[in-house]
Amino acid sequence: MTLPKQLVLKYLRAKFVFLSSISKRKAAEKAFKLFCTPHSRSKKDLSEVFLEAEKLDIDFEHYKIRGYRWNKDGQKKALVLHGFESTVANFEQYITGLVNKDYQVLAFDAPAHGYSSGKTIDAVVYKNMVQHIWTNFGPIDSYLAHSFGGLALCLALEEIPHSSSIKIVLVAPAVETRTAIDNFFQILELPSNLRPQFDTIIKEKGNHPTEWYSIARVAPIIKGQVLFLQDKDDMMTPFSDVEPIMDRNYPNFSFIISEGLGHRRIYRDEQSVKDILEFL
Repeated sequence: MTLPKQLVLKYLRAKFVFLSSISKRKAAEKAFKLFCTPHSRSKKDLSEVFLEAEKLDIDFEHYKIRGYRWNKDGQKKALVLHGFESTVANFEQYITGLVNKDYQVLAFDAPAHGYSSGKTIDAVVYKNMVQHIWTNFGPIDSYLAHSFGGLALCLALEEIPHSSSIKIVLVAPAVETRTAIDNFFQILELPSNLRPQFDTIIKEKGNHPTEWYSIARVAPIIKGQVLFLQDKDDMMTPFSDVEPIMDRNYPNFSFIISEGLGHRRIYRDEQSVKDILEFL
């Protein structure tokens, strides 16, 4: 960890200790906002693939969402969903392959990411964006989702009509929101007495407890064919969260388990790209 990052963490830890001594509720509200705030936004120069795409700028809630479309007359539709602090521009290696399979390909930067507006995002907002895209551009035949995008997609599939014929690729998805919060509290060394208030805020904002935001909870109702890629060395979305899903042996789920790719290299890996495109 670099010295500037160490100093920022030290400052944040001291800040939350001080705030919690005054008001646990206020401290938890500040912590939740920080949890929902991407601290890096990728606006890298777009590759030729994206420069050639049809741009789809849409209004969603109070956001301006930047989207892209390729092969508008394709026989099938595929939607690409990125993870936290990422952008669809990182998935260019899949676009040509999907177009060659006669897919119309759709890809959107989530709120507070890439070229979309906003400063914060949570699972409910991302889920609602997926539903908004399906309503306006669907039905969609296949999905490719990484990390936080995988959680948002699975939550949306509870409400989006879908059949066993659709195909879903989950790459290192955020299986359990509780795990992400545990990691957040651990990294910042937040006072443990903030956690009940933090969970209360989540329930107030989304009408569901923290445990509801779980791919393991949703998995039994997903009808489509699912290809699930997970690396054993992933420190952000750990393999231990995936094992309970594997143990249930859902007939529509298949798993590719790797080692040494971590959380982000896994979707860039040449073999992963090949496996995903073959599945789709």
